[in-house]
Amino acid sequence: MRLGLRPTIFQEGSEWSRLRALYGEKRTIEERHRHRYEVNPAYIEQLESDGFNFIGKDDKGVRMEIIELKDHPWFVGVQFHPEYLSRVLYPSKPYLGFVAAAAGCLDSVTREALAEADQEHLVNGVNGVKFS
Repeated sequence: MRLGLRPTIFQEGSEWSRLRALYGEKRTIEERHRHRYEVNPAYIEQLESDGFNFIGKDDKGVRMEIIELKDHPWFVGVQFHPEYLSRVLYPSKPYLGFVAAAAGCLDSVTREALAEADQEHLVNGVNGVKFS
C-alpha cells in the first residue's frame, strides 16, 4: 500500500498538459497517497497507443501517477488523492481544473495559476494561507 506524501514527476514531452500548467509548470509535485491500486504494466503500451498519455510517474518511473488526454477539454486521472491537500480557498489543481473546464474558464484560471507560480510564496499545508 502506498501511503503518505509522494513525489510525482512530470514526464518529458508533457509540456502541453493542462494539469501541469495548473501546477505552474513544475517538474515535480508532491501529493498524498493512500491506495493499493496501480496501472497494470502489461497494458501501458496499449493504452499509450490508444491515445492515453501518462504524463506523471513516480520517482522510480515505474508507477503511472497521472494520465491525460491531449485533445480533450479536461480528461485527467490521478492515482493520488487531491482532496487530502485541497482547501476551500486553495483547491487542489485537479479539482480546480475540473471545475474551471466545466465552467468554461480553464484558460483564464491557467493563466492566473502560471502568473502566481512566478511569484515566490509559501503555502501553509493546513489551511492554504499564502505568505509572501
